[in-house]
Amino acid sequence: MEFCPRCGKVLTPSRKEREVMLVCRKCGYTQALEGLQEVIVKSPNRRQKTEVVVIEENEEKVLPKTDDVICPNCGHNEAYWWTVQTRSADEPMTQFFRCVKCSHTWREYA
Repeated sequence: MEFCPRCGKVLTPSRKEREVMLVCRKCGYTQALEGLQEVIVKSPNRRQKTEVVVIEENEEKVLPKTDDVICPNCGHNEAYWWTVQTRSADEPMTQFFRCVKCSHTWREYA
């Protein structure tokens, strides 16, 4: 999570043409996404917002691993995992996985 150096508000991901930037909604400050990797999760319903989960590249080294899942892309059985509260607070968290072998990222709802 990044904060605006001008006003202190949270910077949110925003797509400008082909480039993804971090933008302050209060003062308009923009910052390039350097050294970050984006994962875009689109909802099937157009009325719901598209969620963008940003994971730093070096962060994978500190993420926990599991061998209880199988990658739908390559079939490898080891993946990094993390959880994000993507729905309302009274619903369970969404669990994300990234394959150690091919770096494919997918999610599972609890």
